[in-house]
Amino acid sequence: MIENINQLGANPPAPGPAPTAVAPVVWALNTTIDTVGGHPVKDAHTILDAGERERAARFRTPGLAHRYTASHLALRTVLALYLGEPARTIRLTREDCPCCGEPHGRPNVPGNPLHFSLSHSGDHAYIALATTAVGIDIEEHPTPHTVDDVLHVLHPTETQELNSLPAAERVTALARCWARKEACLKATGTGLAGGLAHPYVSTRATPPAVPGYRLTDLPAPPRHQAALATLTDT
Repeated sequence: MIENINQLGANPPAPGPAPTAVAPVVWALNTTIDTVGGHPVKDAHTILDAGERERAARFRTPGLAHRYTASHLALRTVLALYLGEPARTIRLTREDCPCCGEPHGRPNVPGNPLHFSLSHSGDHAYIALATTAVGIDIEEHPTPHTVDDVLHVLHPTETQELNSLPAAERVTALARCWARKEACLKATGTGLAGGLAHPYVSTRATPPAVPGYRLTDLPAPPRHQAALATLTDT
């Protein structure tokens, strides 16, 4: 489904293939760079909306604020490329949550059929675009202590799979499982509200067939795992 991942750097991105339901487009970014798609990160306040600027200001660590700002600047740059309008004028909102009805579900551009998803972890960010609901996630490998903490919240089969592995392999397996799970939950718009037990996505090297989703693992930087999910009719 994904033949390559587009790299977004300092220069303005070149137009690529249009995203479809079967073939989403994925962009990757190193969030430590100072210029994203021709826009200096230090001047991002002229492009991000009030909500994004407010969230960036909440970070107490400059590095974290820079990563957040760079990833959202990248999102707007990529959306502008496919929507054909200036990055600063794109209106980003949230759909209603399927669980509670409050406006914190999938992100969207009102009145536009393009779906998108953003994830960032460590120094890396991934952006996915499709013509159907899509979720993307990148996860940095956790600590062994984190593995022990979350074992009980996963699907019982995923817990069994992790327990059967040597300790040295569990961090990679959990990151793989977590990225797949988050990608699916982002695609549905529920997030973590319903917990992490479902759907079953496995911790093993190859993702299973997941009813209702088209799920695939993505290439990722060292000590990271990434996954992409789109909703299907089955």
